[in-house]
Amino acid sequence: MAREKLFKGGEFLIRDVLPGEVFTPEDFTEEQRLIGKSAEEFGLGELEPRKEELEELNPELVKGILRKAGELGLLSTDIPEIYGGAGLDTISSVLVVERIMRGIPAFDIAYGVQTGIGSLPIVFFGSPEQKKKYLPRLATGEMIGAFALTEPEHGSDALTAETVAVLSEDGRYYVLNGQKQFITNAGFADIFLTYAQVDGTKFTSFIVERNWDGVSVDEEEKKMGIHGTSTRSVIFQDVKVPVENVLGEIGRGHVVALNTLNIGRYKLGPSTVGGAKLLIAECVKYAKKRIQFGKAICEFGLIKHKIAEMVIKTYVNESMVYRTAGLLNLALEGIDPSKEDAGQKTGKALREYALECSINKNFGSEMLDYVADECVQIMGGYGYIQDNPVERAYRDARINRIWEGTNEINRLLIVDMLMRAAMKGELPLLEIIKRVAGELLSYRLEMGEEEGILEKEGKMVAMAKKIALLAAGAATQKYMDKLGDEQEIVALIADIIIEIFAMESAYLRASKKIQKEGEEKSTIHIAVTQVYINDTFPQVDMMARRVFAALSEGEELRTQLMGLKKLARFTPINTITLRRKVADSIIPVARYNLTKI
Repeated sequence: MAREKLFKGGEFLIRDVLPGEVFTPEDFTEEQRLIGKSAEEFGLGELEPRKEELEELNPELVKGILRKAGELGLLSTDIPEIYGGAGLDTISSVLVVERIMRGIPAFDIAYGVQTGIGSLPIVFFGSPEQKKKYLPRLATGEMIGAFALTEPEHGSDALTAETVAVLSEDGRYYVLNGQKQFITNAGFADIFLTYAQVDGTKFTSFIVERNWDGVSVDEEEKKMGIHGTSTRSVIFQDVKVPVENVLGEIGRGHVVALNTLNIGRYKLGPSTVGGAKLLIAECVKYAKKRIQFGKAICEFGLIKHKIAEMVIKTYVNESMVYRTAGLLNLALEGIDPSKEDAGQKTGKALREYALECSINKNFGSEMLDYVADECVQIMGGYGYIQDNPVERAYRDARINRIWEGTNEINRLLIVDMLMRAAMKGELPLLEIIKRVAGELLSYRLEMGEEEGILEKEGKMVAMAKKIALLAAGAATQKYMDKLGDEQEIVALIADIIIEIFAMESAYLRASKKIQKEGEEKSTIHIAVTQVYINDTFPQVDMMARRVFAALSEGEELRTQLMGLKKLARFTPINTITLRRKVADSIIPVARYNLTKI
């Protein structure tokens, strides 16, 4: 069996990947399983009993629970041991994020910021002195971090910030003036990782302490969801920031900011997986108890369809998240955090998988929205009543499509990053597009029956990649460097790429499980994968048709659609029976049970 392989970012689109070359949840070591179990037990023991208390903003309670998590090493999974952290591998860190979640935003989000965007910029880009000063205190929860990037007039276009930093005459500090908006943890954070323009054009990152003169916060924002979390504006008025608190290099704040957003995107993935699993358990328990027309509603076909679809989407997302975590784990391996070049090497590794991080962010946030919505539907009127956990989850999930870069921005980034890699020669994308187009002229559909289990689905994934390449190639050929202006077309191409990564991640995971444990023990994994790929493949075809229709007309369009038809042919399978099989495997235990911890 092949060992896990360090592919380049975006390379999945142009390479055949073997099951043994990706990390899957079935590959957790015993140590990783124990770490995941410890995080889950903390959530059950410390968070569940305080669920109602944490629905309202209670900073002291949140900080107290964070410190307890710090005592167990749950705040410092990504902080190196030499700076007081647990120094866990990336996979273990992601597993902790997933397992500690209990659907309680007051803690979940404060924890996510503290262990992600509120501390990792210092882990990855801080000087040795900054790491020694701040990381041990962030690791224990003695100090709470926040990430302050967004401004009132600058949301998605964050790098054009108006906050300014002027060097003092003696060269000892920068005078910071400006305002940041919608800052999570702002009400009780001790440090802000923030950004300002030096000399008008040099976008730069700074570590600012809350207790310094000139730092203040506005009133708490009243939000649709995520009640119990702190969201405020942060105001800097003539704040003297010592030069040693520049994070990274002057004029290189975009490196810190963009890579921090990548961190936030990939950390969002496991939190959506954890949230979906909680909701599945909640609504299946309800569906087993709710009697209508003389039987439990979980016995009705349409309810089974909903349960199965929630499980399928969660399985696919989980497969994507841990596949990406495996890549990041390999990429970050061997970087010495005590060395001066640690930030440079880390930035390069994170940038390599920025595309995959955006894919995970989009898919996970939309998956959780779907699961929350279907849970409300299964519960009917009860699901719509305030204080029902599902009603809260429905509101809470909505923010995930907005922060860490809106899903629209991330769709544009996916295609932009792919094309940049092609133009720089980092990916032979254009050569392969030409080759696929040439092959299509003589392509003949194989009429023979597939023999191996999931062989048909593997071929469908391969065909989907060719469809994506043809659509991207045609769009690039027409618009060249102006493609970015055609956002509707770019978004369609991005959606095709997202679905390819999703389909392939599920396919590789199920195939790897079959190789390790045999077909009999992989029955539900196989069913889930078959349903997802057989339902998604026609969607890829339809999205490609929309791309071609936007690019061409007449004979040219007919020629493109004829080529697409060759690649998109497939024989549908009975997904209704397969979905029932998936639902029937979940209903008796009333929880997502496709991952063993």
